[in-house]
Amino acid sequence: MNNLSLYIHIPFCVRKCHYCDFLSAPCNEEIRREYVETLCAEITQRAKQFKDRSVDTIFFGGGTPSLLSAEMFGKIMTVLRQEFQIFPEAEISVEVNPGTVDREKLEAYQKFGVNRLSIGLQSADNEELKILGRIHTWETFKKTWNLVRELGFSNVNIDLMSALPGQTLASYERTLRKVLGLKPEHVSAYSLIIEEGTKFYEWFGEDEDVAQVTEEVQDFNLEDTVAAFKAKKLPDEITDRQMYEMTRHLLEQNGYHRYEISNYALKGYECKHNVGYWKRKEYLGLGLGAASLVANARSSNVSELATYLEVGQKAKKIVEECASEKDILDLKSKLTMEQREVDWIETQDSLSVNDQMEEFMFLGLRMMEGVSIAEFEKQFGKPLQEVYGKQISKLEKQGLLEFCRETNRYALTLQGIDVSNQVFVEFIE
Repeated sequence: MNNLSLYIHIPFCVRKCHYCDFLSAPCNEEIRREYVETLCAEITQRAKQFKDRSVDTIFFGGGTPSLLSAEMFGKIMTVLRQEFQIFPEAEISVEVNPGTVDREKLEAYQKFGVNRLSIGLQSADNEELKILGRIHTWETFKKTWNLVRELGFSNVNIDLMSALPGQTLASYERTLRKVLGLKPEHVSAYSLIIEEGTKFYEWFGEDEDVAQVTEEVQDFNLEDTVAAFKAKKLPDEITDRQMYEMTRHLLEQNGYHRYEISNYALKGYECKHNVGYWKRKEYLGLGLGAASLVANARSSNVSELATYLEVGQKAKKIVEECASEKDILDLKSKLTMEQREVDWIETQDSLSVNDQMEEFMFLGLRMMEGVSIAEFEKQFGKPLQEVYGKQISKLEKQGLLEFCRETNRYALTLQGIDVSNQVFVEFIE
């Protein structure tokens, strides 16, 4: 059996950032504790389906996983290690926001085997951070960074964003150079996308009614007047493009290789967990709204916190009842039957062979190494050219796709990377 990856969703944050459309929200300590108890119940129950699988990557995402106390985090890791076979050298990553970790938490991460951190900086400009709704400053980030390095973490990613409201090419270059001066092992650099349901969509989306933003600006204690805030326009297309090119140029100049459209790493520090996503490796998502890919079916967990906690109460009750049984055979029988009544999954879709081939192409082409002709035929029993010959020929003529004889792979050209979504659409019916 192939190895399994685990994704653990922690849906809590200090405050919702203005650009964020992830499943997360502020919650009090009591709710966090109840959530951790429920998450542990889900881990205990769902792990039973994977007793023959070994786990080689674990990723704690959110939200802000680093909001959990050292005790809560330790409880989750203890249950994971009890219920799953985790490789000693497994990559275990935790997303961290500046100002939400201290020495106690970081030492707890080390104690429980965390060997990779991903720190959400986004920008080194305090005005830009304020517009984003981030709770930290550059100075706060530096304190977190220095503590992380002092404690010996040697595989650390820094998240960056470009094309922010009011951002200039010069301010973005300053951010890049400050980050490069810290020499992180990995950098994820994304261009801002305005998503529906976010504060930014209200402020910079289709509806630009100034009155609509007045209350929001006051709520978040932004010093700008409404007029001044609206004046912080999004960078134009040319500037956005220049930021994109600057990212590649400066990072490659400093020894980082681009291994995925938005991800750069020093040699040997690519994120194994995320590479698994792009290569369609099986992964189990645990926690509120977490997504999974298992046995060529994509599923998502319950997305309402109240419902998720209710499912957890039922699961814990079943485990408690079974634990009181004396007859082990009856216990196993009862657990197996009653497990079926506890459903953590909200949606599930089985992927057809065509779905799987489409995913193989548009996910695989996100990586600079591209898609393997041999691997396609191995997985689907058909030559790649037989299935996608017309699309490949068209994209090659347009200069968006190229074939590498040495690796026997098709990959995006630099021009293809620039219009990657246009390329991906060619492989989707």
